[in-house]
Amino acid sequence: MTNDGAIILFTIAYIFVQILLDSLKRCRARRQRWNVRASEMSKNTLNPIRAIVDGMKLTPNPEKPMIALSIGDPTVFGNLPTDDSVLQAMKDAIDSHKFNGYAPSVGYLQSREAVANFYSQAGAPLEAKDVILTSGCSQAIELAISALCNPGDNILVPCPGFSLYKTLAVSVGVQVKFYNLLPEKSWEVDLQHLESLIDDRTTCLIVNNPSNPCGSVFTKEHLRNILAVASRHCIPILADEIYGDMVFPSCEFHSLANLSSDVPILSCGGLAKRWLVPGWRMGWILIHDRNNIFGSEIREALVKLSQRILGACTVVQGALESILNNTQAEFYQSTIGFLKSNSEICFAELSTVPGLNPVMPSGAMYLMVGIEMEHFPEFQNDVDFTERLVTEQSVFCLPATAFEYPNFFRIVVTVPEEMMVEACGRIREFCARHYRPLSQESNDLDQ
Repeated sequence: MTNDGAIILFTIAYIFVQILLDSLKRCRARRQRWNVRASEMSKNTLNPIRAIVDGMKLTPNPEKPMIALSIGDPTVFGNLPTDDSVLQAMKDAIDSHKFNGYAPSVGYLQSREAVANFYSQAGAPLEAKDVILTSGCSQAIELAISALCNPGDNILVPCPGFSLYKTLAVSVGVQVKFYNLLPEKSWEVDLQHLESLIDDRTTCLIVNNPSNPCGSVFTKEHLRNILAVASRHCIPILADEIYGDMVFPSCEFHSLANLSSDVPILSCGGLAKRWLVPGWRMGWILIHDRNNIFGSEIREALVKLSQRILGACTVVQGALESILNNTQAEFYQSTIGFLKSNSEICFAELSTVPGLNPVMPSGAMYLMVGIEMEHFPEFQNDVDFTERLVTEQSVFCLPATAFEYPNFFRIVVTVPEEMMVEACGRIREFCARHYRPLSQESNDLDQ
């Protein structure tokens, strides 16, 4: 055999061996069994309300019809329908056949202009470029957190506060620090405690006004004090104002952005509550960029993030201009009047129940009630208390542990008036059965 022939045979043998080795490697690399695992993000996602409620033993008293005071949906009982003009706007949008396709991920220009015009104020002007339409206020909050924060950063969240803030932040590796609200001061922010939590990884302060779950409405002076803290530490604010303007006649709602001279603000809102259509999933972010601090970077981040799901429902976008411009003031006033009346009934009834300390709200749809747990020794905590309230009285209030605030419960005041009166009567009966005076009080009675 010639040298050339040997070289050719060696080369062929070498290639064959390499092919065989590669085949063996692929065989070894091939999975021998199924091993599909959930993502780390999904494992880190937890809604405290669902976690707590799903773990409760909710077996209503079969002799009493259930009264659910736990769901923050004003449409549940049918007593608070949206305005006819809102429904007509949707019908017109559908009949036009113009809104059946995709819209830009940030929303139609005309719809964003409508929102900008509706919310522009002298101290906080808006243009269409300052508006991003979202799938409900929840997505607006998600986009804002995601645009401002990286894993390892931290955000400041009210306590008690809407549980979704924590759910969204923790799922993407952002730490949550809770700043206290003060029930004895109508749930104002404990400014000293707020400021003590700030460090060099704090990237966002969330302010919810009017508040869920508290129903509180901050004064102009208090909002300015909050802005002063953010200004001193150069921290942008995410203003959750989904209940904006849903305040009782004795109060006034002040948009945080209208009071800010230097703090940049992402204001989140939507149709859900004020227009009584939470299922329509229409929200927005209003970008108030004081001194061009957000600049193009944050705006571009919000646009890119909005492209992940291609935006809000196009039919609702098509109706948005008419909804904002044609809903009559009487509709808003009627809703607020009902919420105020129900809140007053609930507060008056429960204020005279031994062991309970309701805090009168000033807006939104909620009322918080403190439980003097030492007078109810049968129950370990507010979850146990509210669980037994369902079992005995078929009244379901949300334990405030779901809002990181134990020994309170939240009442939703959107139920029909007669149902509210009945529920308060049952709560009174429940407390009278389980209330126990303290030992010193017992001694005083014996004497």
